[in-house]
Amino acid sequence: MNFQAIKVIFHQEMLRAYETLFQSLASPVISTCLYFIVFGSAIGSRIQSIEGVSYGLFIVPGLTMLSLLTQSIANASFGIFFPKFTGTIYEIHSAPISHSEILIGYVGAAATKSLIIGIIILLTASFFVELKIAHPFWMVTFLILTCISFSLFGFIIGLWANDFEKLQVIPLLVITPLVFLGGSFYSVSMLPPFWQTVTLFNPVVYLISGFRWSFFEVSDVSVSVSLAMIVGFLVICISIVGWMFKTGYRVKQ
Repeated sequence: MNFQAIKVIFHQEMLRAYETLFQSLASPVISTCLYFIVFGSAIGSRIQSIEGVSYGLFIVPGLTMLSLLTQSIANASFGIFFPKFTGTIYEIHSAPISHSEILIGYVGAAATKSLIIGIIILLTASFFVELKIAHPFWMVTFLILTCISFSLFGFIIGLWANDFEKLQVIPLLVITPLVFLGGSFYSVSMLPPFWQTVTLFNPVVYLISGFRWSFFEVSDVSVSVSLAMIVGFLVICISIVGWMFKTGYRVKQ
């Protein structure tokens, strides 16, 4: 394992985040504040509590997941797409570095940046509500697994995309709607029976539900199912990346 090569890629990606500090950190924090002002104040005044949890507190895990998913995908997809776009990807291929080391470097940096953003969002939320975490270990576990798995998913998108339009289409048209319809700002139990059944086909529901349980011991689905879903998604992403590297699909284009 070429740890020096991994370190170089990781450092380069983290340096890029530092150079775009406002976009990387300030933007998610400002968005979180706006969500709290709009949803916490406007809707929170009408909905006092959900399953014994105040509405302002209830939406914290959903807001965190919203940022984690979008930032993980964006960081990882752009991280690998940009070398393809500029042509510097050929320098990486010609270097004595394996595909697994490339993957660890880019995905590790993207997951680290997303994890930092997630922590900052939780700290920001603590200024609006009295944040309590019932199961810190499981909260961190869900946080890390989500960052890694969706950074892998973003890496796949970055390899697959051959222009900026394709780079944005899945996050904007697929992931964002799934997050908003996945119980970020409401409980699935509040929906009519038919829509509760439909919502269970949304994989994001399981991520948000498990993450929310680690805070309040309140969940829409079983915690073990939530954990199994995120681990399963992680394994699927690793398998797809392995296939793309093995076959060369969109890797050398």
